[in-house]
Amino acid sequence: MQASVAIVHNPFRPELNREMYPVYDVISIREWLNNKGIIEFDVPTICLVNGSPVLRSDWPTTFIEAEIVITFIALPQGGGGGGKNPLRTVLMLAVLIAAPYAGAALASTLGVTSTIGASLLTAGVALAGTTLVNVLVPPPRPNLPTIGNMAGSNPSPTYSLQAQGNSARIGQPIATIYGRHIIYPDFGATPYTEYVNNEQFLHQLHVIGHGEYDIEQIRIEDTPISSFEEITSNIIPPGGTVTLFPADVVTAPEIAGQELLSTADGGGFIGPFVANPAETVADTIAIDVIMPRGLFFTENDGSLSAKTITWRVEARTIDDAGTATGSFVTLATESHTAADNTPQRLTFKYPVTSGRYEVQIIRTDTKDTSTRAAHELRWEGLKAQLTGTFTADGVTLLALKMRATDNLSQRSSRLINCIVQRKLPIWDAVNGFSAPQVTRSIVWAMVDALRAEYGAKLIDSRIDLAELVALDIILTSRGDFFDGVFDQKLTVWEALTKIGRCGRSVPYLQGGIVRVVRDEPKTIPIALFGPRNIVKNSLKIQFIMPGEDTADAVTVEFFNGTTWKPDEVTVSLAGSTEEQPAKVALFGCTDKNQATREGLYMAAANRYRRRMIVFQTELEGLIPTYGDLIAITHDMPSWGEGGDVIDYTDPILKLSEPVTFIAGQTHFIALRMRDGTLSGPWEVTAGASADEVLLVAGPLDFNPFTGTSEERTHFAFGVGESWHVAARVLSVRPRGGLVEITCVGENEFVHSADGS
Repeated sequence: MQASVAIVHNPFRPELNREMYPVYDVISIREWLNNKGIIEFDVPTICLVNGSPVLRSDWPTTFIEAEIVITFIALPQGGGGGGKNPLRTVLMLAVLIAAPYAGAALASTLGVTSTIGASLLTAGVALAGTTLVNVLVPPPRPNLPTIGNMAGSNPSPTYSLQAQGNSARIGQPIATIYGRHIIYPDFGATPYTEYVNNEQFLHQLHVIGHGEYDIEQIRIEDTPISSFEEITSNIIPPGGTVTLFPADVVTAPEIAGQELLSTADGGGFIGPFVANPAETVADTIAIDVIMPRGLFFTENDGSLSAKTITWRVEARTIDDAGTATGSFVTLATESHTAADNTPQRLTFKYPVTSGRYEVQIIRTDTKDTSTRAAHELRWEGLKAQLTGTFTADGVTLLALKMRATDNLSQRSSRLINCIVQRKLPIWDAVNGFSAPQVTRSIVWAMVDALRAEYGAKLIDSRIDLAELVALDIILTSRGDFFDGVFDQKLTVWEALTKIGRCGRSVPYLQGGIVRVVRDEPKTIPIALFGPRNIVKNSLKIQFIMPGEDTADAVTVEFFNGTTWKPDEVTVSLAGSTEEQPAKVALFGCTDKNQATREGLYMAAANRYRRRMIVFQTELEGLIPTYGDLIAITHDMPSWGEGGDVIDYTDPILKLSEPVTFIAGQTHFIALRMRDGTLSGPWEVTAGASADEVLLVAGPLDFNPFTGTSEERTHFAFGVGESWHVAARVLSVRPRGGLVEITCVGENEFVHSADGS
């Protein structure tokens, strides 16, 4: 794996003013800089290694190794003159002030507890502040530009247009496909050829991916293989056996068309060459021989008469070190007679006792060197069929047997692709998991990633299946699907995040159970927090201020499910100029309509969710969880008025604090019940005194507690919706005997922007 070095000259515009370098060799930071001619930076610069600062004195002893990201960031030098805009710096600082809270929220949500991990998330949110802001469902993060070319990581044959084609990606993950997608399947075994009736046949075994699939189409480039009569195909489901041809066949690379000559012609044995690698056992040996000019003798009248060639094939057993363990034995003495000026290509197969072998061949007749004769013999190939049966263990395989013709070239035979749709188990509360069935569901893709052997291997009790069923109904009704191919190395949690992002959903851990929350409109707050249960002086409000670099539109990159090529769509909210769009790649989206909806959602979140709220409370802070809607009332920012209920006799509520009525306005009061949830809001009118209100439509649905043995019932009061501020919870973290809640101010326009 390679490393990457980024030099960021302007921390306020990192996406525009930076340099990226791949590093393939292990080298110290100081040596790398020297090789680049950088003895000293022009301005004060800090160095981060995977997000952690490294002192200059440690540069000579800190090495750039595989999968390490080194970042050099130039420090800001102030507003100054020369046309600098000091307000721009102030606005950026506002983003950085908000980012630590958001980063910590995401860290706790994702189960990241290390300082480095939290700081990386914080950095990610801070960067998003200069483009798109959405801390509840963060926008997709771009990959490093060099990620597809990292040493030891082969580019995706599906998403990298330059790398499209079939190959053996040794050491790379077997593809996992969800939804409906095109795939250029990897080789599951080394392709090999053999000759039958002087025609060449190519045998290819491909791995479609983990699990079961409905194969919609098999193609060569854009043409279905039904257009090629010379191709025979066979789909092998998980647990099935390859029957179209022997699949586990190895080819000796040393054989390259060596000419065979008899001892009378000054020749001798060619070889011996090893047929099968160490620690393998073969039970069949095959050789390919060719007569490249044909086999004939030209008579005086121009007609062709027959000629014959004979040769002997010998083999002996060897051990894993290559030492002979037996004597050469003759497998066969072959001959071939023809009067044909077309090349003669022959394959011979020999059953042998299971073992490891080396093979040699000698021609046994004298070569006719006359110019009127074609009498040349060459050894074209040596193959060994390994013992055992090739079984599809948990994967779907595609076997292709192709006859070489003018219609099928060597290049086109490496452009096999399939359009497939994944089959996944579907759960319901009555029957449990079903047999695998065709689906593009976001939810069941996430569940598969959590349950599968190639995933997190979680038992069902560790997954909130009942809630996921409800979520699947919502996403399916909206037409939100996930169609993606995972063929690069990444963690299960990264995969879950990518899958969920197509449905505005975020996975999180709670009590050892994986749950998923969707960013959707919520009208009923799960809890009420006000001056009576918010710790004094703990309320902090930070605004992520828009600035010159704030995106005014969103360009969503997606993989078009019609053309199977990268595509993009740019969307914006009313009043936007689209002069500065933020570009995001929505992995797993193959539909333009879905991409448009998600782009509008991201644009709305970027515009309307820019108020971060942090406060501390007591144990009732453990009631809400990630993504929950809560109500906050507080007199400091004039978010309604609050206090306790000290007496209740329907319809009169006696309050601990006086409240203010505004003539001509409708007023409401909301009450916190014993379990922390909300009662109301209830419409009220002014009572006999400033600390009394009258319920317009009583009685209450519970009895407020007004005694002194426990906390009295809290209230929130205001005009219309101003009795509170709605917020979505980002994190809930214990702080000694208190609980700290981080949230973001909610806005209904986030959910209505896409028109759904």
